[in-house]
Amino acid sequence: MEYGSKKVSSAAIRLALTDSREEEQVLKRELAALGIRSVAVDYGGDFALSAKKIIERAIVAAKRELVIKENHYDEGAVSGATREALAQILDKAFGLNVGGKLAIARGGDHISVCIYLAVGLLHLNDIAIGLAHRAAPDFGGGEATPSK
Repeated sequence: MEYGSKKVSSAAIRLALTDSREEEQVLKRELAALGIRSVAVDYGGDFALSAKKIIERAIVAAKRELVIKENHYDEGAVSGATREALAQILDKAFGLNVGGKLAIARGGDHISVCIYLAVGLLHLNDIAIGLAHRAAPDFGGGEATPSK
């Protein structure tokens, strides 16, 4: 089944908000049954120093889990959406330590990236979320879960 940007973005948000690896895996299986491929990765560190690494990790994880294929359409879409999601939380997180989760969901031509993080300042944490969407042609899609 083909889903639009709203459903795919909702899937990315839900995946980013999971509390455990077990919950994450259950949701990924549910999304796969609906035809939405997804991946999530944890990250942490200084926001300013981590931005490039976060974008790289998003692309690598999406390829590893077969959410995207190794082509410039897909890689560019994930890179651009990740950069846009980071830009949405830049003012709140710049210069501070962050920790959280990045989730990517794809349904057909729609790719959404959600970044959910805690922004640390002493013992006071703030929360930030960034969400972005890109469209990239889905040439054959691939499996909903990686083949082993």
